[in-house]
Amino acid sequence: MSVASTTAAKLVHQIFDLQRAVRCVAAANLRGDDTGVALQGVLRFVGEGETRATQLAERLGVSAPVLSRHLAELLEQGYVVRRPDPEDGRAQLIALSSAGTEKLRSIEAQRAATLQGFLQDWSEDDVEETSRTLKKLAESLRSSARAKTAGSADTTNFVEE
Repeated sequence: MSVASTTAAKLVHQIFDLQRAVRCVAAANLRGDDTGVALQGVLRFVGEGETRATQLAERLGVSAPVLSRHLAELLEQGYVVRRPDPEDGRAQLIALSSAGTEKLRSIEAQRAATLQGFLQDWSEDDVEETSRTLKKLAESLRSSARAKTAGSADTTNFVEE
């Protein structure tokens, strides 16, 4: 199955429109918050489980120096903790602190409530169908990007820097 060039172009425009809309939703939730969109993205990925910074940078699609700056800020705010990796004493594992877990829950609840308010005219089926489609799109884009960049130093950024 192949997608026509004009159809792909339309989808690209829709994705950019969606990105702008999501930034507006995120901006509405950032007022008075001590974490920006990028830090919230890092917090979300750290919240998926303890990991090495190198693995986290790879999953986020950011360089090690960019991630290092974000982690330093999150450490300073008390949202993440580091500990030596028992399998490799030179490496460290990154995890959420209890304050970080609470912060992530708060961010996600606030975003969900905001989105819920914005989608009052949507049915539950509309949201479920859109969620499935976006998940499929994200999985396809990630796997294609990984396949294309496998073996190269170039990575695709999935998180704003």
